[in-house]
Amino acid sequence: MSTTVQNVIKKFGSYQALHRINLSIQEGEFLAILGPSGCGKTTLLRLLAGFESPTDGSILLDGIEVANAKTATPPEQRNVSMVFQSFALWPHMNVKEHIQFPLQHHRFADKAMKQDANQRIQEVLEIVNLTNFSDRMPGELSGGQKQRVSLARAIAPKPKLLLMDEPLSNLDAELRMEMRREIQNLHQLTKASIVYVTHDQGEALAMADRIVVMNNGEIEQIGTPEEIYYHPETPFVAKFVGKANLFEGSWEGDSFTLKHSNVKWKDWGISNKLKEKSIYPLRPEQITLSRKEHGELTGTIKTKQFQGRDYHYSVAVNDQVIIGHIPLSKPFEVGENVSVIPIEG
Repeated sequence: MSTTVQNVIKKFGSYQALHRINLSIQEGEFLAILGPSGCGKTTLLRLLAGFESPTDGSILLDGIEVANAKTATPPEQRNVSMVFQSFALWPHMNVKEHIQFPLQHHRFADKAMKQDANQRIQEVLEIVNLTNFSDRMPGELSGGQKQRVSLARAIAPKPKLLLMDEPLSNLDAELRMEMRREIQNLHQLTKASIVYVTHDQGEALAMADRIVVMNNGEIEQIGTPEEIYYHPETPFVAKFVGKANLFEGSWEGDSFTLKHSNVKWKDWGISNKLKEKSIYPLRPEQITLSRKEHGELTGTIKTKQFQGRDYHYSVAVNDQVIIGHIPLSKPFEVGENVSVIPIEG
């Protein structure tokens, strides 16, 4: 299912949650909506689901308008399913009954599936690896198993659009990594369009075909994970996604001069929009530290954290704290004075 959001505004009283959102989602695409709490990402998802109506603008599914400022098609009349952050399982139904329910009641579940519901239930149980848990009640399941049931219920009627609202946020770190792979596998098997809301950049970068980065009810940038990570177009995207350190100064061609210094750094593919703002971004892994001073930017190490593959250092430079991820082979100690140098290439 292709989905189009055109000039959508959403207000709650005097508060404007979304500002002129324009977005196209292609059939079969995995689109992540990424941003901090309160940026409007869940509001956008609820508009796609039909739980909210736009204050202005329109939403089209497969070219058919399903929502505008005057009217909106209710959720049950859209070929969509939703996976909630809280699992939202019914305590009186077992796993099999959760999968059976949408097959009986979803408007777009075809007749063949309804007539042979048991076959579809078994297919879905296999997809989410719950074949041996069909008779379990929600209270007898782990957090990861509950989320699999939520996914199973959503995909059972074969929706064209699958909406996910931070589905992994209630799971522990190791289980989140496992469930990422499960969701990717589910996407490949179902071929459904997926809109996945998250505040976790790792989830978005790992799973999505494209990422929509939102902030304060607006879209900051849309692009592939590689484009968003390596070529951020705004200071917010650079800091939120790449955790970049942002340096102020001036650009002259491909040369950047740090503010209040003679230190010059070369362009490594920085976007024109950041250049226009006189900013030079460096992600933590693009930084190296040196005890030798060659006229580079210098500062004092304030903290050191061992992270297995590298050390994470915070370096106080003038009134700015810079984060660098440095290989174990180049250890430094708290209190040392060091030079901060970009890694070329």
